[in-house]
Amino acid sequence: MTTMVAFEDALTRYEPVMGLEVHVELNTATKMFCGCATTFGAEPNTQVCPVCLGLPGALPVVNAKGVESAIRIGLALNCEIAEWCRFARKNYFYPDMPKNFQTSQYDEPIAFDGYVDLEVEGEVYRIEIERAHMEEDTGKSLHVGGATGRIHGASHSLLDYNRAGIPLIEIVTKTIEVPGDKAPAVARAYVNYLRDLMVALDVSDARMDQGSLRADVNLSLKPTGSDVLGTRSETKNVNSFRSVERAVRYEVGRHAGILDAGEKVVQETRHFHEADGSTSAGREKSDAEDYRYFPEPDLAPVAPSREWVEELRQTLPEPPAERRKRLQTEWGFSDLDMRDTVGAGALDLVASTIEAGTSPAAAKKWWLGELARRSNETGTEIADLGISPQQVAEIQGLIDAGRINDKLARSVFDGVLAGEGTPEEVVAGRGLEVVSDDGALSEAVDQAIADNPDVADKIRGGKVQAAGALIGAVMKQMRGQADAGRVRELILEKLS
Repeated sequence: MTTMVAFEDALTRYEPVMGLEVHVELNTATKMFCGCATTFGAEPNTQVCPVCLGLPGALPVVNAKGVESAIRIGLALNCEIAEWCRFARKNYFYPDMPKNFQTSQYDEPIAFDGYVDLEVEGEVYRIEIERAHMEEDTGKSLHVGGATGRIHGASHSLLDYNRAGIPLIEIVTKTIEVPGDKAPAVARAYVNYLRDLMVALDVSDARMDQGSLRADVNLSLKPTGSDVLGTRSETKNVNSFRSVERAVRYEVGRHAGILDAGEKVVQETRHFHEADGSTSAGREKSDAEDYRYFPEPDLAPVAPSREWVEELRQTLPEPPAERRKRLQTEWGFSDLDMRDTVGAGALDLVASTIEAGTSPAAAKKWWLGELARRSNETGTEIADLGISPQQVAEIQGLIDAGRINDKLARSVFDGVLAGEGTPEEVVAGRGLEVVSDDGALSEAVDQAIADNPDVADKIRGGKVQAAGALIGAVMKQMRGQADAGRVRELILEKLS
């Protein structure tokens, strides 16, 4: 059994070398080579046809939208776009491969030789892109009867081919060598960058929890100062930013333990375990020649015109990192404010709320406060809570107009999230509007003074700050619906 070495200890003797492969499921309406739907979560094997099931005589046709998305991704990654490329068959047997080969690209990818610049802890690191190529996804295996959900120990397996044939873009880096202590953070930042970029390009929802963006982490160690690369492992299908970082740290420690013992690292795929951040052996990794690539005879080459490529270049959005910096300046957010906003997945929500007329401070307050709390409590993504930026802006507008206060706003959020209608309809339906009628307020103030004579005496004696206690008493009487500012004025008028 391998003796794990602490990450920091491993870095005293070895330098990590990484390579990252990120698979992005495109959000096209149909699959890459047939007309089947791509809806996530459909009943198993209901979105299949002879083409994606690999039945004899079925011929594929390339999805034009998939090619367009691939080109836009390549351009956004500063890649060269091929003037001519073709598909290839990647041959290997696996139960979720209905054709026993994957239609992919090998030596002629659609995009190649790109780069991205990442800022990590104040330093900029350039990650060079080897290629971004088009391919199709596989089906999905469900292993039943075991404790882990993996094939080992399962009594039987079920296969769902709905995912087979969904268009994928695989983005492959060149060798990444950064200071060893930065490697986990750089890997995480890179995958995070790609996720933000795919969403900005609107080519994928990039939901790591649903597998529409997943990363393979290749890692090896070389002795400090050496130019000889070690044998790599490939941790497959890592599906969160945190897990990418943990996979790098774990594999560094595992490789170091093997090398310290004088043993050889096996070139293999590894499974990542979310529970403890460990990895376990999958299968011995094949090299390219083992896949017996050859050109796909049933598909014509893809030859995008230069005019089309330049037209697509004009559709590229503002790079996510540049957009964040611009918005931070416009909104007056601190670095911490912006980090928290991005970390909560609320950047676009805050931006849309501000565009709807709310101040940056108010938009941040609601999305990172009340709504983030509800998101955490329910285990729901903040964007999926069921309330729109426009509705949040409307609630803040009611506050700005003096019709409700912050406390009542929380009840309005309750109503909107419960499906009771618009903020305006919830205020009317629940009777939440602030009471500013002097008659009702005066009566409540008189009652509060009568119930708290000692506090009233303090105010008469000049301790104006004691008015807070009476304001609280009035608010309690009126279920939080009193105009607090007017209540304060009435208290001071009556006790002056």
